[in-house]
Amino acid sequence: MVWHFKTILTLILVALLFYSCSSVPITGRKQLDIIPDNEMLSMSFQQYNQFLKSNKESTNQKETELVKKVGRRIADAVEKYFAQNNLSNRLSGYKWEFHLIESKEANAWCMPGGKVVVYTGILPITKNEAGLAVVLGHEIAHAVAKHGNERMSQALLSQLGGLALSKAIEKKPAETQKIFMAAYGMGSQIGVLLPFSRVQESEADHLGLIFMAIAGYNPNEALDFWLRMEVAMKGKEPPEFLSDHPSNSTRIEDIKKELSEAIKYYKTKQ
Repeated sequence: MVWHFKTILTLILVALLFYSCSSVPITGRKQLDIIPDNEMLSMSFQQYNQFLKSNKESTNQKETELVKKVGRRIADAVEKYFAQNNLSNRLSGYKWEFHLIESKEANAWCMPGGKVVVYTGILPITKNEAGLAVVLGHEIAHAVAKHGNERMSQALLSQLGGLALSKAIEKKPAETQKIFMAAYGMGSQIGVLLPFSRVQESEADHLGLIFMAIAGYNPNEALDFWLRMEVAMKGKEPPEFLSDHPSNSTRIEDIKKELSEAIKYYKTKQ
C-alpha cells in the first residue's frame, strides 16, 4: 500500500515537471520553469532597485552612455527576433534598464524584465563597443532564455522542498533572496545546480552571438573578447569542474563552431 502511494506520488511529480517545461528560443532545449513570470518580474524589480540603492553608479558619462547605447541595440535586436518568431509574449512586462556600477569586478548580469548591470571592472577587457556587445548579448540572453527562472525552479525543488516562490519569500525570505542572487550571477554557488549552469552559459554564448549580430555587431569580435578575458583571468580562473562557467578555452572552441550561424544574421543586417 505504501509502495503504491509512493508510485502514484512519483508519477504526479513527473507529470508536474513535464507540464512545467518550456523551450529555450533558438536552441529549443527543454527547461524546467515552475515560477509564474509575474512573480519573477516582481522580485526582480525589487532586488534590482535595492541593488542600485546600495551600490555606486559610475560618474563617467561617456562610459555610462556607451553601456546604455549598446544595451539598447541588443535589446532592440532581441525584440526584433522575438517578434519575427512569434515569441513577443515572452518579453511581456520587460522594462529595459542599463546601469554602469563602480566596481573592480569584471562582471555583468541581467535580471528578468531586462534589468542590466555592468561593472566598470569589465570595461578594460571589453575594450571597445563590439566587446561590450559580446558581454551584453550574453547577459541579456541569460534573461530572455529564462535561465534564472530555470535555476530558481531547480532550487525551489531541491533546497526549499518545492515551495511556490510567493510562499518561499513569505516563509524563508533570506534563503530565497540568496538563491535569487546566485541564480542571476550576483553570487556564487557550487553544487547541485552546477551541471545545468554550464549548459546555460554555453547557451547564452550561442544566443548572445546571434543577438549581437542582429544588432549590427560583428560576432567574430567574441573571439577577441574571450581571448582578452583568458589573459585577464590567467591564474585566477578556478578549475572547470568547480566553475559554473565553461573554461575560456572550451568557450572559445565552442564559439568558433557557432560563428557561421551568427554571421548569417550579421550579413543580413549589413
